[in-house]
Amino acid sequence: FDYANYGFGFCMGSMGETSTLFCALGAFVLVLTGIGSWRIMLSVLLAGLATASVVNVSSGDSNAAMFAMTPIQHLLVGSFAFGLVFMATDPVSAAQTNQGKWIYGILVGIFCIMIRVFNPAYPEGVMLAILLMNVFAPTIDHYVINGNIKKRKKRWKSSINQLKTI
Repeated sequence: FDYANYGFGFCMGSMGETSTLFCALGAFVLVLTGIGSWRIMLSVLLAGLATASVVNVSSGDSNAAMFAMTPIQHLLVGSFAFGLVFMATDPVSAAQTNQGKWIYGILVGIFCIMIRVFNPAYPEGVMLAILLMNVFAPTIDHYVINGNIKKRKKRWKSSINQLKTI
């Protein structure tokens, strides 16, 4: 495994998804222009690296190639970087609330590595994980908004009770 070849894109793969370096530059441009959500990008990255670390440590003497990969190799191989920068941050189908973006990104990162590692027939789980979470993004936002409404109601009731005691 040559980290430089995979990082710079000198490996076989689809156009645009093999160079992690250029995906990182694209992430910088998207965040700078306000189009891409840094919360989603960061949460997908951290959750993916954490899940890959857990899988790598728990692999033991496994001969399965995906179990033995380091977290950095998971980041460099395939379309993980492309998916987290350009696909997961789609402003239409991703979560809209700030807390929802964190939840959405964490679940995308976890599911991506789990699909990639535990299903040898489908080694590239990024797009499937993103599609799965795009289905649940409105539900995530619904529960985040309802949670915020409940907190506001509780604060409002406590402020009313404080005014009554005065």
